[in-house]
Amino acid sequence: MTQPPSAAAREAAQELADNCEHVETFDELAARIATGKRLNVKLGLDPTTPDLHIGHAVVLRKLQQFVDAGHNVTLLIGDFTTRIGDPTGRNTMRPPLTDEAIEANMQTYAKQAGKVLDLDRVTLRYNSEWLGKLSFAELIKLLAQTTVARMLDRKDFAQRYADGTPISMHEFLYPVAQAYDSVALEADVELGGSDQLFNLLMGRPYQLHAGQLAQICMTVPLLEGLDGKHKMSKSTGNHIALTDSANDQFGKVMRIPDEALARYARLAAGWSQAEADRIAEGLAAGTLSPMDEKKRIAEAVATLYHGADGARAARQHFERTIQRGELPAEIPERRFEGVRTLVDMLVAASFAESKRAAQRLIAEGAVKIDGSVVTDPKAIWDTSEPAVLQVGSRKFVRVLPEKG
Repeated sequence: MTQPPSAAAREAAQELADNCEHVETFDELAARIATGKRLNVKLGLDPTTPDLHIGHAVVLRKLQQFVDAGHNVTLLIGDFTTRIGDPTGRNTMRPPLTDEAIEANMQTYAKQAGKVLDLDRVTLRYNSEWLGKLSFAELIKLLAQTTVARMLDRKDFAQRYADGTPISMHEFLYPVAQAYDSVALEADVELGGSDQLFNLLMGRPYQLHAGQLAQICMTVPLLEGLDGKHKMSKSTGNHIALTDSANDQFGKVMRIPDEALARYARLAAGWSQAEADRIAEGLAAGTLSPMDEKKRIAEAVATLYHGADGARAARQHFERTIQRGELPAEIPERRFEGVRTLVDMLVAASFAESKRAAQRLIAEGAVKIDGSVVTDPKAIWDTSEPAVLQVGSRKFVRVLPEKG
């Protein structure tokens, strides 16, 4: 009869399971830790966009916990699975990315992940190493290990099928490919966001079929975006990128609704559940100031990626420019030749992507010259004197006169 895990093993497992929404299963995790074996732990990220955001950092920090506990950790870049496209949470087919876009995105992922992970102790792999070598005969054998009925257990597939929304055959390949990743890496543990649970669980029967132990599946909560409602995503513009400046990270956190503060304290700042509960209770009772708590959380988030000094400077910048309405202590200076209209100046300064976008900013009252709002989309730019061009609360440039 197998001895139950020791108290020490269960305590170690509990530390790793802390903040997880689902663990399949905790007893397996404790039992494998009790063996003293270094576990093979994997997290897969598909390079679908050029930027990682602080929502990704929730699961990256969980991965770092396994690094710190001495386990074998692999960050798997899904360069092959990106070509299929993860259907999770989608009500339509995901448009395929070009090889060039995937390659460009891949170049930034490891560097950005390094803001959270100790990459010297993490193995970086790409799933094209094994998925790209599968023959058609081998693929048939993999597909034979699951059923269409099992695929339709997925909520998003089932909803699309019920609605008559097309489901492409290649979309069924995604969870199969992710399951095979676990076989290839002989994973003991796979991490992911809570929306990835179906994909993670698919790996367990595939591993058993391959004569391996079924992996332990651990999912973390998804961090809401700046609206406090929907999942953080660059495509919806509600994200805080790991590569954002300290000022931008601080300023974006200050935009979240008060009801999202406890979640951001727990998931974005990485504070304890007890502290998150204290904030929620204090805000509900009116004993805590939402503005003060928001600043604390914003400074903590900026500290994670820019250090204490950078975060402190970002807080001072916010208080000076937003709360007191002062100009920043340092404003970049640039000189533009041949620019005659405000619309063209906004484009030249990279404050607007196009003339149409510049006109929209002006119409919204988001543009100021030397502190005064300009609402005329046909406004001429005076090139004879230096002037501070401002868009919103965080974009400033001092435009110098033309030479000569």
